[in-house]
Amino acid sequence: MKIVSREEAVSIVKSGNRVFLQGAAMTPNELVDALCERHGELKDVELISIHTEGEAKYTQEPYCNAFRLNSCFVGGNVRKSVNSLKADYIPIFLSEIPRLFHRNILPLDVAIVQVSPPDKHGYCSLGVSVDVALPAVRTAKKIIAQINPFVPRTHGTGIVHIDEVEFAIEVNRPLHEYNPTEISELEHRIGAHVASLIEDGATLQTGIGNIPNAVLSNLQNHKDLGIHTEMFSDGVLPLLKSGVITGKEKIIKKGKIVSCFAAGSRALYDFIDDNPICDFRDSGYTNDTARIRQNPKVTAINSAIEIDLTGQVCADTIGSFQFSGVGGQMDFIRGASLSEGGKPIFAISSATNKGVSKIVPFLKEGAGVTTTRAHVHYVATEYGVVNLYGKNLKQRAKALISIAHPAHQAALEKAAYVRFNGQD
Repeated sequence: MKIVSREEAVSIVKSGNRVFLQGAAMTPNELVDALCERHGELKDVELISIHTEGEAKYTQEPYCNAFRLNSCFVGGNVRKSVNSLKADYIPIFLSEIPRLFHRNILPLDVAIVQVSPPDKHGYCSLGVSVDVALPAVRTAKKIIAQINPFVPRTHGTGIVHIDEVEFAIEVNRPLHEYNPTEISELEHRIGAHVASLIEDGATLQTGIGNIPNAVLSNLQNHKDLGIHTEMFSDGVLPLLKSGVITGKEKIIKKGKIVSCFAAGSRALYDFIDDNPICDFRDSGYTNDTARIRQNPKVTAINSAIEIDLTGQVCADTIGSFQFSGVGGQMDFIRGASLSEGGKPIFAISSATNKGVSKIVPFLKEGAGVTTTRAHVHYVATEYGVVNLYGKNLKQRAKALISIAHPAHQAALEKAAYVRFNGQD
């Protein structure tokens, strides 16, 4: 590995290359910006990533004339571009993105990542974003890295040896942080409803945001919970400190927090650093339904943009507007439903901040079905919880209307009547 300038590091990228960018808190922004500065001399460079942080210049003029983003998950920094002619989106389960690299469906010329300083054996850590970065560095022809002492050394499989890295630069700045905001009364009510479904000894999959944090804040009286998830955030820290999360009942990696990435505060990253309790793996491992289902009482907590009266879930688009991505929702919804005593749960507010119902007669035109109605079991809002499993279409509609916002229930009842009775 040669320590070089930013300009020299990115010089190995050639026109026509396919380049992977590590994402989330670990986005290697310094190298990405240096690559963008070469826009005048490059053309037809394809960029592959999941959610990234930072400016994403490569989707903006004039940089987008040289670079084309082909994203496997859409974040706020590229959302406008993906919904224009400047970038593209690949619908794919998070569990299967590694296959795109390993099976040469999307062979990588270069992988650009951020890593910890090497240990005495020459191994650097991929930090808190192992997810699809690990299969990327395992398959790319060349690796460029930015070495950052702020990167936590994570236990698990997310390591790369200095001999595998072509060029490296050195940076010294904190990782991207995601600090929680205050949980509202409505979110607390949703959290309490979901928490009432969680049993002692359950294995949890949860994400980032106020509703997952509200759920976790209601679990202080639970016992021996475990974590096997695609990501986690600060909400797990109080439960670890109080002994609620022990992982004693887990089958896969007993006693460990298994995840493929993490995003949160500096306190979270400090907790993860060199902590053998945390086991970071690639998304092909963490999100493998066959592996997830082996744990007991897997309780998967996911969100949705809208749910129709038959239970179809749209979680990644607003109509035809690509808002986020398929991600790992289906991986864990299916894994939980097949787990002994498992519970797949959708936790949503009954309406948007503008008062629009999230429980709807029909999904918007162009909306993607992220999770099919055959996969949906529990749905929770601030007005309660229903279980759609085994219910017919009319029963599902009645159940979902019962937890819809009261201001919308009459309209939903009328829509259900027209749909199932064929009358205006």
